Amino acid sequence: MKDSFPPSAPDDPSQGEPAAEELEMTPQQLAEARAYGRIELTCDLVGRAIDLAFLGVLTFLLGGPAGWLIGCLPNGGWPETARLALLMLIITSLNVGVSFPLAFYSGFIVEHQFGLSRQSLGRWLGRYVKRHLLEIVFSVLLICGLYGVIWLSGPWWWLAASGAFFVVSIVLGQLAPVVIFPLFNKIEPLQPGERTDELNTRLARLAAGTGLSIEGVFRIDMSADTVKANAMLAGLGKTRRVILGDNLLKQFSPDEIEVIFAHEIGHHVHRHIRKMILMGALYSLAGFWICDGLLSAWIGFQGEPVDYAHFPIFTLPMLLLIVTTFAMLTEPLQNVVSRYFERQCDQYALQRTELRDAYVTAFRKLAKLNKDDPDPNPVEVFLFHSHPPIAQRLAMAEG
Repeated sequence: MKDSFPPSAPDDPSQGEPAAEELEMTPQQLAEARAYGRIELTCDLVGRAIDLAFLGVLTFLLGGPAGWLIGCLPNGGWPETARLALLMLIITSLNVGVSFPLAFYSGFIVEHQFGLSRQSLGRWLGRYVKRHLLEIVFSVLLICGLYGVIWLSGPWWWLAASGAFFVVSIVLGQLAPVVIFPLFNKIEPLQPGERTDELNTRLARLAAGTGLSIEGVFRIDMSADTVKANAMLAGLGKTRRVILGDNLLKQFSPDEIEVIFAHEIGHHVHRHIRKMILMGALYSLAGFWICDGLLSAWIGFQGEPVDYAHFPIFTLPMLLLIVTTFAMLTEPLQNVVSRYFERQCDQYALQRTELRDAYVTAFRKLAKLNKDDPDPNPVEVFLFHSHPPIAQRLAMAEG
C-alpha cells in the first residue's frame, strides 16, 4: 500500500466534551480505518499460513525419528527432558526468525504508516525480543510439563493434561497484572491530579452489590508506544485490579470511563471469567484427546510402538501442528461466545449507568483513536472478531 495516513487530530479537551454527532468518522477517517483493517486482516491470514507451513515442513520433511530435527540433538548422556527442551528451543527460535519479517511489517511499519505508533525502532525491537524470550521460556516449560504428564499418566494423559492446563490458566491469570504486564509497560496507582478520588468513588459505586473486590485503580503507560486507548479489568482474586491506559485518562471524560468500566464489571456480574475458564478446559480436553489419537497414529506410521512411558519426542512438531490447527478451527466458535458475552456487558453498562450518550461518545472515540472499521465484513467478524463491530454496538445503544 503506497498511501501513508497521518494521525487524525485529537479532540481538544479544552473545548469541552464534543457531541456524539461530532465524533462520527469523516469519510477520510473511515477510509483510513477500513484500509488499516484490510492490512491487519491480510497480515493475520498470512501469519496463519506461515505458521501452518512452518510446522508442516518440520513435521513431514524434517521430522520423524531419523529426521533433521532429531539429528540436531545430542544422543548420549542427556536426559530425555533436556533433549525435549532443546528441541522446543530450536523450533521456537526458528519460528521467531521465520515470522520476524511479517511481525516487523505489521507491528512497526503499518502502525507508523497509519499514525498509530510512537515507538522508535530500537524500542520496538527491544519489546519484540523481550516478548519472544518470555514466550520461548514459557513454551519450553509448558512442553516439558506436558510430556512429563504423558510419560507419567499413560493412555489417560489427555485427561490429566487438561486438568493441568486448567490450573496453569488460573495461575497465569493471577500473575498477569502483577508480573507479566509490568515487564512491558509501567503500571502504577493513579497519582494525585489524575481524578483518583472521583474515579474511585464512581467505580466503588458501580461495584457495590456485585461482590466484586477491586484492589485499586491503576494507570498503565501506553502513550510512549501508541496513540490507542484501552482499559481492562485484570487479575484474579487478590490481584484483580482496574487498569486504565493513560491515553484514555487524558482523552475520555469521567462519564465515558465510568460506562467503559461498567462494561468490565458486567463480565464479573455475568461470571464470564468462570465460564471462559470452563470453556477453555473443555476445549483443552477435546484438543488433547484428538492429539492422543493423531499422535498415536503418527508414531505407528513411523514404524514405532506406542509406549507412553517413553513417548518419543520426535512427535513434538506434529503435536504443535495439531494444536495450532485445532485452535484455528475452533476460533470462530469461541468468538461467537465472546461476542455474546460482550453484548451482555454492553447492555449491563447501559442499564447500570444510564449514560447512553457517554457510551456512544466513548465507543466513537475508541473507533477513531484505534482506527477500527465500524462495520467490517460479516464473514470476517464471524471468523476472527471476539468483539461485536462498533456499528452494531452503537445501534444497540441508540435503538
